[in-house]
Amino acid sequence: MKETISRAMARRIALAAQGFADKRPASAIGRRHLSKVLARTGLLQIDSVSVVVRAHYMPLFSRLGSYDRGLLDGAASGRKRMLFEYWAHEASLLPVETWPLMRWRMDRAANNEGIYGRLAQFGRERADLIEETYRKVAADGPVAASDIDGAKGSGGWWGWSDEKHAFEWLFWAGRITTASRRGFERLYDLPERVIPGAIFESPAPEPADAHRELLRISARALGIATIGDLRDYFRLSPADVKDRVPELVESGELLPVSVKGWKQQAYLHKDARVPRKVSARALLAPFDPLVFERSRAERLFDFHYRIEIYTPAEKRRFGYYVLPFLLGDTIVARVDLKADRPAGVFRVLAAYAEPGAPPHTAAELAEELRLMMNWLKLARIEIVPAGDLGPALGDIFMS
Repeated sequence: MKETISRAMARRIALAAQGFADKRPASAIGRRHLSKVLARTGLLQIDSVSVVVRAHYMPLFSRLGSYDRGLLDGAASGRKRMLFEYWAHEASLLPVETWPLMRWRMDRAANNEGIYGRLAQFGRERADLIEETYRKVAADGPVAASDIDGAKGSGGWWGWSDEKHAFEWLFWAGRITTASRRGFERLYDLPERVIPGAIFESPAPEPADAHRELLRISARALGIATIGDLRDYFRLSPADVKDRVPELVESGELLPVSVKGWKQQAYLHKDARVPRKVSARALLAPFDPLVFERSRAERLFDFHYRIEIYTPAEKRRFGYYVLPFLLGDTIVARVDLKADRPAGVFRVLAAYAEPGAPPHTAAELAEELRLMMNWLKLARIEIVPAGDLGPALGDIFMS
């Protein structure tokens, strides 16, 4: 590998690391395909917004195409569980094998460290309610926070009830975990009844060893990355990785390189693939690992991306829930989407081409929208001719 590489090569390395250099499977999609994606991404970020579909379902669709969402639900529950929920890159689904690597974070949380200030304060002041809640889960689990008398707050972090705070503190501390979900609500149980026994009982590595292994997972998932990118993947602190990255360089697992146009030092994973060409086509969730670190998306794709859910409507530039559209090795467009489930309609509210998007962008985007509409089991698509790609999409779907 050259010591200095082009941004185009860095882009292809990143896409291959995330599975976008592979063709979508032609056969029925099962647990083998799910395992392959998880081996690459290392996690699936969870988000409550369901304007199109909940965020953790999207990365599999982006890489595999249409699949049964029950596959992922089943992998995150039951006796043949493959995944568990915890705080990684925000709330995430993680392979169960990662459980011991997160024990250091759980131990810190149990000491009211590394968690939200108000939750830490609650942990110090309401140990009585925390223990009462733990006993309730131990006796009656799986149980939802809303099943507990008084647990319903007024909404939002500041509106959480004391009981909800107790559940969240116990979850952070690893004393309870998600057994399954009812709708989108967590059903909590003791981890020894959820995590496979051999994994749960395995000794927790020392924090330094866990941080090193999490950096390895991050480096494989990213392919090429700065220290900030590597830290961000599992939300590690500068202190957590200060000595670990040099160790991985010394062992030959990370190779220091320069990327043209990047100000920061980059590190290439020793096993990173460097494809000559990437022929991907995918709509990406706002929380897809390829783009969830916005500065990295800008460095790789020259794509400035911000989710505008919390921006007042009159100040939004592109729309409420905008998905990037990847074509080849470039993000060529963005599209504002809404799945109107009661009406059975997939609504395309606006579509915008990126500078330099090829002439066939609208046609390729239309094909991906059809695939997504069918995956979501919506009966028809409606195009609002907003944005510079909107009229062309409307013409395609009217023809």
